[in-house]
Amino acid sequence: MKIYPFLVLVRPANVVTAISDILAGAALSGVLATASEKLPFNNLLLLCISTSALYAGGIVFNDVFDIETDKVERPERPIPSGQVSLESASLFGMALLTIGLLSAALVSLISFYIAIGIVISALSYDKFFKHNVITGPIVMGTCRGLNLLLGMSILMQNLPTLWFISFIPLVFIAAITLTSQGEVLGNNILSITTALILDLGIFVTILLLGWRGLLSFWTVLPFALIWFGMNAYAKSRAISTNTSKYIMNAVKIGVISLIPLNASYAAGSSNWIGGLIVLSLLPLSLLLSKKFAVT
Repeated sequence: MKIYPFLVLVRPANVVTAISDILAGAALSGVLATASEKLPFNNLLLLCISTSALYAGGIVFNDVFDIETDKVERPERPIPSGQVSLESASLFGMALLTIGLLSAALVSLISFYIAIGIVISALSYDKFFKHNVITGPIVMGTCRGLNLLLGMSILMQNLPTLWFISFIPLVFIAAITLTSQGEVLGNNILSITTALILDLGIFVTILLLGWRGLLSFWTVLPFALIWFGMNAYAKSRAISTNTSKYIMNAVKIGVISLIPLNASYAAGSSNWIGGLIVLSLLPLSLLLSKKFAVT
């Protein structure tokens, strides 16, 4: 059995961004403020395994449910090209989701419940909501919001007060999903413009959280600027040259830029080191994006 088509199927660059969700959520939970000897490294590793498997499983089922569309629009993908059979892909996806759920269950019951929510949201998006202009972006965004909460579940002390930050990735993923609509055929200037406005709203929100003292303003600022700069540049190019090439690049940059977005939470809730740890995943994701598809 060839492994490479299965790696293509799970989109490794995207999986790295999911790990950054966990690290950011853990930082928001206050884990970096604990004594070093009390850091729950085992649970952090389990949550990283969980999110990797959940994200990969969701992506696999995205391609399973999209096989007829991909036969026309993306015939080079592993399933429509025959590199991976539909049955093998389905079994692979189920195995990944099971690993994700079990890994979360080993951390806590709350983590397990959140993981179940991620599975339900991901499969619902893949099967029912992906092509709906309104509910599609919301459901996809919910997956990322829950993923951030999964990281926060490593310590429960800040979850009741900072859970609302999970709405930020929800809105941003909705913006990415808006951008991706029409990425094959182009002609989606209105969607990308709306997405860019959402990005600006997120940027202002993060700065306001810093200004109000919920995050450290000067620590969060440079990471938020990196995130917003990446998206503003890519989306502006996709608006001015509204073709498939630039739209797909804007979607790709949007997905990968989740890492500096997560770094902003980590830095703002802990320190520079926390932000830099998360940001260190960016080169790896960029490198993988050159080898494997992101969209």
